[in-house]
Amino acid sequence: MPKPLLVIAAGGTGGHMFPAQALAEAMIRRGWRVKLSTDIRGARYAGGFPHVVEIEEVPSATFARGEFSKQARVPFVLARGILTAWWQMRRDPPALVVGFGGYPSIPALVAAILLKLPRMIHEQNGVLGKVNARLARRVDAVACGTWPTVLPAGIEGFPTGNPVRAAVLDRAGAPYIPPGDYPMHILVIGGSQGARILSNAVPPAVALLPAALRARLRISHQARGEDEARVRRFYDDREIQADVQPFFNDLPTRMADAQLVISRSGASSVADISVIGRPSILIPFAAATADHQTANARGLVAADAAILIPEDAVTHQSLSQQIAAVLQHPDAAVKMAHGALAQGKPDATDRLVALAEQLADKGRTT
Repeated sequence: MPKPLLVIAAGGTGGHMFPAQALAEAMIRRGWRVKLSTDIRGARYAGGFPHVVEIEEVPSATFARGEFSKQARVPFVLARGILTAWWQMRRDPPALVVGFGGYPSIPALVAAILLKLPRMIHEQNGVLGKVNARLARRVDAVACGTWPTVLPAGIEGFPTGNPVRAAVLDRAGAPYIPPGDYPMHILVIGGSQGARILSNAVPPAVALLPAALRARLRISHQARGEDEARVRRFYDDREIQADVQPFFNDLPTRMADAQLVISRSGASSVADISVIGRPSILIPFAAATADHQTANARGLVAADAAILIPEDAVTHQSLSQQIAAVLQHPDAAVKMAHGALAQGKPDATDRLVALAEQLADKGRTT
């Protein structure tokens, strides 16, 4: 009996590609063939996919940027991409098509609609992205990485969670050491590229803490390359122990060791914080589309696991006060850690797999 085929359609950002990769790996282990449908930009980010995944490049484009002449060509580029995907699916029909957002997912999903194939989308954030929002009514299921997710009226969401990488799963539910009279760790992260507002606000906020508390702190601070030297110098000048780097290869370990995480609220960061289970101060990226980072933080805030500070409300004093509120109240910090852990979905990949196979089985019987 031939192996069933899964077509995964995803864009070029890590936020789209990581859960797509996790699903691909899991489905291959379960005996499926997997193809990745993406455009030329997305193909550059597909290096982490298993080598047995066939990558099919299809034309795609976005209306969001570019000169008028380029935008005028977008419908024709998308039409060519849809025709390409349609022809590929006619030649090798998939049992299921799953889109993970981004314009490169349009051709495969629209082709699946035209061919009446089983199909679903996975949304990583608490608000549907533009592509997923437009296609939500034309798919058989909407899997939600963040819960609750803002959905169009009448659309049911399936809260699967966002898959996290193996290194995070290895530290899932790691015992939390509450703040106390010993060295304590703060992890400062701002997405894959760091966040300038955190580099501007966190060091002065730490410097405002009481001297006795400040002396016990060990800071792991992710800063952009152009900010790294000045952030390190600020900490050094005030004799605050800090490890400042643009990227931490051992971030899950640092998070597990932390008494407090200060972070943006991107979907992947929120998933990591929840699966490991740590108190956090979240500062959503104000320019995120539809303010989706605030939506991402909603579950942790509602569970009293995170303190949310809007970007325009961040001051050195307010941030310092919130840091102290966590580190000077160990019982409350423990409750925050437990609340975060309760929001985590370490089985997110398994949930996605179960939903995918359910839809594929239903498609075979109709």
